[in-house]
Amino acid sequence: MTGALDLPHLKSWIGKTRSVTDTITPRLAASLAAILDEPAELAEGDPAPAGIHWCLSPDIAPMSGLGPDGHPARGGFLPPVPLPRRMWAGGRLRFHGNFRVGERIRRDSTIKDVEAKEGRSGALCFVTVAHEYHGEAGPVLGEEHDIVYREITPTVLPEPPAAPARGEIRAGIEATPVLLARYSAVTFNGHRIHYDRDYTRDVELYPGLIVHGPLQATYLLRMARDTFGAMPARFDFRGRSPLFDGQTFSLEARRDGDDRLALWAAAQNGVVTLEAEAWRRA
Repeated sequence: MTGALDLPHLKSWIGKTRSVTDTITPRLAASLAAILDEPAELAEGDPAPAGIHWCLSPDIAPMSGLGPDGHPARGGFLPPVPLPRRMWAGGRLRFHGNFRVGERIRRDSTIKDVEAKEGRSGALCFVTVAHEYHGEAGPVLGEEHDIVYREITPTVLPEPPAAPARGEIRAGIEATPVLLARYSAVTFNGHRIHYDRDYTRDVELYPGLIVHGPLQATYLLRMARDTFGAMPARFDFRGRSPLFDGQTFSLEARRDGDDRLALWAAAQNGVVTLEAEAWRRA
């Protein structure tokens, strides 16, 4: 029940800020490019791969500072929400420029909101974090990142659609454990649901390893960039259903005029797992 959450205490984190810096090294950019199956011969000054910002400035905690799920222990910058399952719910991106290899990036982060809701599986707590990324020439990206915390309950998957939606632009990605492990490595993400099958099945009650939400979003962001011929000015996305390893999932896009794309990722059975919208102009 949401009443079990000390919401006033959790809301006291609203307004908390943090600034960190990182560099888009050629090795980091090449690593993400290789994961995306793109040419990895990148030099300083080259455009960085789509989604590189999710590889920058990760929380680096010692092994003794990790929680049972592999994330850094609760508290610190993020509020200590006591619900055990943490998930990436979605986000909103506003691009002001391009990330480039070799650039030093400062990320200014602010806890924007903390809200409790009641879902079908029990209490939910949403934490929204605003990030501003600044490069050497000025602002590059504004991001709002939604995190949801919830109870651990057996996973109830949606029924496959009788007629899965199909886009006019399509691609397929094989969700292998190696793909998930490499993306966890390049983002320094220790969350065990992406690589520890026993933990994922026995503790978090999922039937398979989880494909990262940001990885799905990265593929769709790249699809939008390639369709527009440049990075979109706006890109919004939200998770709809877990996506598991051991299948080929699809990336789909449909044009809505010249300046907007509807995009989605779907499991092999047609269930939409992540949906997005991209706009060529702000």
